Amino acid sequence: MENPKSKINKNVFLTGFTSFFTDISSEMIYPILPFFLRSVLGATPALIGIIEGIAESTAALSKTYFGKIADKINRYKEMAIIGYLFSAASKILLLFANAWGIVLGARFLDRVGKGIRTSPRDIIISESVQKEKRGMAFGIQRSMDFFGAFLGVLASYFIIKFFVSNQATVKLYKNIFMFSLIPAFIGVIFLFFIIIPKTLKDLKKQENTAKTKALNKKLKLFLLGTIIFALGNSSNQFLLLRSQDIGFTLLNAILLYLIYNVTSSIFSPIFGSLSDKLGKKTVIITGYSLYAVVYLSFGIFSKIWLYPIIWFLYGIYSAMTEGVEKALVSDLSLKENRGFSLGLFSTIVGIGVLPASLIAGILYTFVGAYAPFLLGGILSILSIAVIAFI
Repeated sequence: MENPKSKINKNVFLTGFTSFFTDISSEMIYPILPFFLRSVLGATPALIGIIEGIAESTAALSKTYFGKIADKINRYKEMAIIGYLFSAASKILLLFANAWGIVLGARFLDRVGKGIRTSPRDIIISESVQKEKRGMAFGIQRSMDFFGAFLGVLASYFIIKFFVSNQATVKLYKNIFMFSLIPAFIGVIFLFFIIIPKTLKDLKKQENTAKTKALNKKLKLFLLGTIIFALGNSSNQFLLLRSQDIGFTLLNAILLYLIYNVTSSIFSPIFGSLSDKLGKKTVIITGYSLYAVVYLSFGIFSKIWLYPIIWFLYGIYSAMTEGVEKALVSDLSLKENRGFSLGLFSTIVGIGVLPASLIAGILYTFVGAYAPFLLGGILSILSIAVIAFI
């Protein structure tokens, strides 16, 4: 039997602090990367879509594999540490980026690290609390993640504001890449203090050759809905490009991304806790519905004053879904293959990023900036219809 915990385990906060510092690092870079690729390295939106699609699909494909490995060898803590170290090391490559291929290499290494760490980290969180508190636990972890992202974007904003008047653009970007290394390596330290839950220590090391057969029908239906959703959920970098194209400067576009992250940080634990009471499926469907409204708004509207509101609603959507989805997958999976199930979920969600970003880049370049967002809104409505049958 699982050993229930009466309160949130410290492992949740330790993994949260790792996510906090890692996202400070990552989000110092992420919102400026499309502008660096386009203005400095000459990449087109279509090429940016290819880079992001390859990077995110790499993470997606590797999550199931490493989730299965984690279940087999019971080395969740060690794998999480290695994964976060990979992501920290990827930032070093960006310091030498003078062509888009190097940026692709850095994104690839970062996403491999994400593939290694995600399932082991998530199963540690899942097994550190009782089932009735998983929504809250994942909500706390996501909140700390988003708050780190908020501070990372804020740091990027002030670095740009400080350096932009007296340094060349290339040097400006390289300064941000350099500063991002500090929180990246700090974040790894917290993982060394994790104490693996007894339920994972006692789990027999075994190789299940029919993992997919162990997935129940409800989980399979949810995974089908999320793959439909993922096919329209292209990289956030297209949202940033769209914002810039309607009139926002680089600095103001970063402020919009700041609104998204701080909103997600504040509301993630709230909706995580709410999902434990109202039902995770209900909260997820509501979040997907809001996503449809947000993406259709990006496609239809070009009024500058509307965009802070749209980015705020986008943050609410993330708070309602990102942690709650993992909590639902944990509830619907067996303990013996929970790492595999969480990895498979992340893979199915992420595998859509390559075609989604490729399609978004092509539509953005050759049809119009509105096109990829209309597609995303339509596919999210279709995914809701599937998940409603669970």
